[in-house]
Amino acid sequence: MAPTPGAEIVAVRAAPDAVRLLRFGAVTRNAHRIHYDAEFARAEGLDGPVVMAQLHGCLLHRAATAFAGGDPGAVRALGWQNRAPARAGARLVVTGTVRAVDDATGEVTLDLEERLDDGTVCCRGHAVVAPRA
Repeated sequence: MAPTPGAEIVAVRAAPDAVRLLRFGAVTRNAHRIHYDAEFARAEGLDGPVVMAQLHGCLLHRAATAFAGGDPGAVRALGWQNRAPARAGARLVVTGTVRAVDDATGEVTLDLEERLDDGTVCCRGHAVVAPRA
């Protein structure tokens, strides 16, 4: 069945803990101390270590990939803006809806949003996904 504007996508959930943040920082060469040093993060005005902006983007990409049937190569474009920090261990959920379907190409544009359990919006974004083969 073809996607229709307004249709909801399957939610993606994650709770990036301190170990995941450390590993993600190593892989992405992001050594900023706010992501792993609780004392430093508090000195910077945060409640503790926070999730990297790029990890938020990865979670949005994961949601778009799931929509594409598990094919990460089907995600043609992804963009997002961070709105609020998420602490290490916070439970995050990415939801989304189909914004549009291009009749000529079959590409689907998704509106995506990541929230904390308390409803705080951590980031909003969009993805363009190629049609399933």
